[in-house]
Amino acid sequence: MNDKKQPVPARANSAPVKPQSNAGEIEAFLRQARTLAASAKGSGRLILSLDATMSRQPTWDLACELQGQMFDAVGKAGTLSVQLVYFRGLGECRSSAFVTDTSALKQLMTRIQCRSGHTQIGKVLTHALKQTATAKVNALVYIGDAMEENIDDLAEKAGSLGLHGAPVFVFQEGHDSGAEKAFKEIARLSKGAWFRFDRRAAATLAELLSAVAVFATGGLAALEARGRPEDRLMIEHLRGSGN
Repeated sequence: MNDKKQPVPARANSAPVKPQSNAGEIEAFLRQARTLAASAKGSGRLILSLDATMSRQPTWDLACELQGQMFDAVGKAGTLSVQLVYFRGLGECRSSAFVTDTSALKQLMTRIQCRSGHTQIGKVLTHALKQTATAKVNALVYIGDAMEENIDDLAEKAGSLGLHGAPVFVFQEGHDSGAEKAFKEIARLSKGAWFRFDRRAAATLAELLSAVAVFATGGLAALEARGRPEDRLMIEHLRGSGN
C-alpha cells in the first residue's frame, strides 16, 4: 500500500487568495497618504525686513498695504509663514514671531513708527542666518534706501545666506548709487535679486512681492507653473540674466 499522499488537483475556477492587510499596515498606508497629500502643497518661511529709520515712513505705510499680496499669492496652494524684522533708532533691531496670515502681520506693522538712526543691514543678515540654521528660511525680502555699513561685512553674510539657500530679494527706494551697488552685491552673492521700490508703481511692487512668496513656497518650479509676467521676470533674475 502506498502511503504517499497524492496532490489534490486545483479547481479550474479557483483564484489565488490575496493576503489580507492587518490594521497596522492599513494605518501605515493612511499615514503615508496623508504625508503625500501634505507635501503636495508648498510651504515656506519668508523674512520681511525693513529699514524703519525716519525717512522710511511713507514706504513703511506702503509696505503695510502690499504685504498682503504675499499671502494672497500662495492662497490654497500652500502655507507661507512670514516674520517681520526691522531696525530703527540707536541700535534697535527687532523681529516678530512667524505668522501665517496677512491680518496678523499688518497688525504688527501698523504698531511700529519709524525713528531716526543708521542702517543695521548686517544685523538683519545675521538674524536670517541664525533663523535658517534652526529651520529653513526660503527667502529674505529687504526694503531700504540707504547703506551706511561696511560692504565687505555685508557681502560675507550675503554669501553665507546664498550657501544656505536663503536668497535675499532687495527692493531699493530712491537712487543712492552707493546703496544700489551694495544692494545689488547682496542680491548677487545670496543668489537673490534686486529691484527698484517705486512708490509710483504700487501694483508692480505687489506683483513682485507675490512672485517672491510663490518662490518661497515652491521654488523656481512654482514660478514656472504660475507663469505670470512677474514670475518670468523673477526667474530671469534668479537665473542671473537680470542681475
